[in-house]
Amino acid sequence: MVNNRRKRNDDTRKLWDEDPEIPQLQKSRKRAFILATFIVFSFFIISIRLFDLMVLQHESLSKKARQQYLRSKTLKPQRGVIWDRNTKEMAINIETDSLFAVPSEVDDIAALSSKLAPVIKVSANDLNTTFIAKKDKDFVWLLRKMDEETSRNVSSLKARERLIKEIGLVTETKRYYPKGQTASHLLGYTNIDNKGISGLELTYDEYMRGEEKKVSGGRDARGNKLSQGLEDSLSGNSILLTIDEGLQYIVERELSRAMTDWQAAAAVAIMMNPMTGEILAMANRPAYDPNFPKESTDSERRNRGVTDMYEPGSTLKAVLASAAFEEGAVKLDQQFDCSRGFIVVGGKPIKDVHRNGVLTFQNVIKKSSNVGSIQIGMRLGKEKYYSYLKKFGFGDKSGIDMPGEAGGMLRAPAKWSGTSIGAISIGQEIGVTPLQLVRAYSAIANGGFLMKPYIVSEIISDTGEVIKKNDPVIVERVISARTAGVITDILKGVTEEGGTGKNAEITGNLVAGKTGTAQKVDPDTGRYSKDKFISSFVGFAPADKPEIALVVVVYEPKGATYGGVVAAPVFKRIVENAFAYLNIPMESDKNHILLVKSSR
Repeated sequence: MVNNRRKRNDDTRKLWDEDPEIPQLQKSRKRAFILATFIVFSFFIISIRLFDLMVLQHESLSKKARQQYLRSKTLKPQRGVIWDRNTKEMAINIETDSLFAVPSEVDDIAALSSKLAPVIKVSANDLNTTFIAKKDKDFVWLLRKMDEETSRNVSSLKARERLIKEIGLVTETKRYYPKGQTASHLLGYTNIDNKGISGLELTYDEYMRGEEKKVSGGRDARGNKLSQGLEDSLSGNSILLTIDEGLQYIVERELSRAMTDWQAAAAVAIMMNPMTGEILAMANRPAYDPNFPKESTDSERRNRGVTDMYEPGSTLKAVLASAAFEEGAVKLDQQFDCSRGFIVVGGKPIKDVHRNGVLTFQNVIKKSSNVGSIQIGMRLGKEKYYSYLKKFGFGDKSGIDMPGEAGGMLRAPAKWSGTSIGAISIGQEIGVTPLQLVRAYSAIANGGFLMKPYIVSEIISDTGEVIKKNDPVIVERVISARTAGVITDILKGVTEEGGTGKNAEITGNLVAGKTGTAQKVDPDTGRYSKDKFISSFVGFAPADKPEIALVVVVYEPKGATYGGVVAAPVFKRIVENAFAYLNIPMESDKNHILLVKSSR
């Protein structure tokens, strides 16, 4: 039996050896085993790798995926617009090209610099230095926010010389002031990054520039946008001014004329609505173009109406008169002996410009008598006079929404010298700004209320929503309505026959105002200059129902010095043109209309 089994096995082996397909089958099975082993092993490796990717590296890989799929971008909002009170554009944004280079792609630095330099008007050596210093960088600014002509020339050069990789252009927004010099001291200007540097651009920079935002959006492999997640623009808030561009133009035109007529060093004019405190116009000469601030000097950019102090001279006498009458220190028909032509105060004689006789309280102001004014000041007393000067806003900032405002100079009575009551009664030993002065006269014009001046009436979002509104603010009542009426009548006399401000008289409308002539202090000697003066006129019209209050200050005029000669005519021309622009009828026309209506 055992032998039979062995025989069958031997026969089987013999058959396998004799069958040619048997070895091939063995090889196939071996290959299958190897392949199966490889597949199992591969799946094992893949499983380990998947575990590593999906579990161990899940967070880091997800982050990389988001970075590749989602593109983040910092959006810089467009700056808000500045409008005048009638929504005329005073400051806007325009698109402009900026030039950059890729130094790492520049093969021949000298050649590129020599081609670019004359086009962008910079030194070839400077360009060489920049390229060499940044040779490994992929981005460097060469010239930002180019003018249109330079941009065209750069584009032409880029195409002509096939400068595809070496340089490029990107679009940026640039602040633009379509009116040029008009209201430049009010508006101010921005820097290359559209950040406010001066004027309203600085004061309201936080509102107008808006907030930068980082946003994300889907992109495909080629960088094409897959969603609306990436917006291309934002806008800051816009501001609406109290300024009237038409009135601003009138004021600036007449200031320029005054500068030419009197060869003056500088001039200022501020127009205010005396009832509300709104600034309707504020102008300075010399001026500058805020589109090109680097081409101007500090002196040309200075807003003297707000930042510069000066001794007001006789224009302060209206405040003295208001305080004295309010306190009962003088009566309307009170007389003052000015016949000697001088008065001694603290051992120092102070003279009148023109000798007068006995003057009434009214004529002391009308004739601008120093002798009579000092007698009024002595009757009032330094403590009460000081308190009224403070009430009228002198010695303190007004709080106007402009940068760099000066508070003026007003010493406390304890620091007054023996001559101070005399000096301050005629507008010396006190420093005021033109803004403070027109504000004080506005208090007389409106019946006795000191108003807070302001230039921006509304801040408006890019959706049109008013997010902040400035309304008239009464700081305090400084004099009674009766006193305001009496002083207004006295100031009317200043512009009538025999008054120092006759040249400010307007046909058909009464003007209330006061002239001022002050000597400048010589910084070298510390004494009053004999040939440098500040001429001014401040007042309001129509006198009985004021629409505007206006101060005109001319610094260092040549050929004449008196405020009635230099500044009063400027006041007259501005007011006449302003009334025509605002369609304010002459009072004589009003009376004629009333008579015609009553006769019917």
